[in-house]
Amino acid sequence: MPAGDFFCCDVINNMETLKLINYLIFVILFFCYAYQFLYVPVPIVARLRKLLPHKKHGKERPVELRRYAVMSCARNEESVIGELIDSIGMQTYPAELITRFVLADNCTDKTAEVAREHGAVVYERFNMEKVGKGYALDELLAHIREDYGDIFDGYIVFDSDNLLKPDYIEQMNKTACDGYDIVTSYRNSKNYGDNWISAGYGLYFLRDSRYLNHSRTLLGTSCVVSGTGFLFSRRILNKNGGWPYHMLSEDIEFTADQVLDGEEIGFCPDAEFFDEQPIKFSQSWRQRMRWAKGYLQMFRQYGGRLFCGMLRGNFICYDMTMSTMPALLLSVVGVVANVLIAVLGVLRGDNIMIAITSILQNFASAYLTLFVMGLITTITEWRHIRARVFKKILYMFTFPFFMFTYIPISFFAIFTKVTWKPIEHHVVGRSHKLLRSRNDS
Repeated sequence: MPAGDFFCCDVINNMETLKLINYLIFVILFFCYAYQFLYVPVPIVARLRKLLPHKKHGKERPVELRRYAVMSCARNEESVIGELIDSIGMQTYPAELITRFVLADNCTDKTAEVAREHGAVVYERFNMEKVGKGYALDELLAHIREDYGDIFDGYIVFDSDNLLKPDYIEQMNKTACDGYDIVTSYRNSKNYGDNWISAGYGLYFLRDSRYLNHSRTLLGTSCVVSGTGFLFSRRILNKNGGWPYHMLSEDIEFTADQVLDGEEIGFCPDAEFFDEQPIKFSQSWRQRMRWAKGYLQMFRQYGGRLFCGMLRGNFICYDMTMSTMPALLLSVVGVVANVLIAVLGVLRGDNIMIAITSILQNFASAYLTLFVMGLITTITEWRHIRARVFKKILYMFTFPFFMFTYIPISFFAIFTKVTWKPIEHHVVGRSHKLLRSRNDS
């Protein structure tokens, strides 16, 4: 074979290899996640035509007034913990049925003092060996059980930077009384409009609330708990014997364990709270690295059982698996494969534009998909988003770039040792704007 023909054949093979790899990844991702696109019209139809029930399995049950322990584990959060406690104190739910608890976890500031001044029952913890929210929450629950016994019907968990709408607990109680022992809620952002990073988080959580968890509840399947703003009943606490979840992402560990144990996690679309998002990329990288590592930890421990559940036709196990692993890992595989083949091609003298063209085509396809997701979420949740019109529009275009940053984060999480580190919070003084009615925004 002439040298020119051999070179041409190598180039064609290289191009075909890239096309095949990218095509296979596209097909796998499509079949893995096509069902989530079917989730999108569910809450829209329910909102416009009221065709689907909000009640569990279509049954309406009487609302009881239950007693709740509202808990937060805080580490050096003196600047924000007071506003959280105050927002709990301003609930429309009967105050005598709410007790506010704070665990000051390895604090070196005035978190404990500020929390007490605002009316919380405060415990302090100093343990630098068992570090993380899971250990802190377990210790807080142990203190509550020792000092108060078994008097609480449910336990609601918040991060110290959160703010609650005035009817939050009232709405969560309604959903709990509908028959759910675990309930998660609508997660909004305190600082959506600060920059593209905070907006990226905000749009991600709005989509997660409306077009994943809300759709799941309307269709009668189970939701996923997302870190903060969730409730679990006394039965769940007694069954677990405390809080035995100590992975880097204890929320996803809790979800996997409960789903595999047959629990159905509900979503309350009318219980809205606000969460502060990082604005520095270094903080965001550190936080999402921990999340990605936590997903890997969860999958190592529960992946086998989830896979067996999938084989038995359990859709919840399938949904749980898809929500935690394949997209990020396949994206990493795709990027690494494209780069390696491009490098090999350059070393052999191939045309580098073949690899660049393939990568750009995949980038454009992924960008468009993520942009459409952000567009739909922004339009339907427009009145929930606390930001100026210009920023709402602008951050739809930056949302895909925020999501793309998960690829290197996931890659490094595979090979890097990750430890729990606190995220600093400083957004205060916005409660009067955030907690007002959406009709006034």
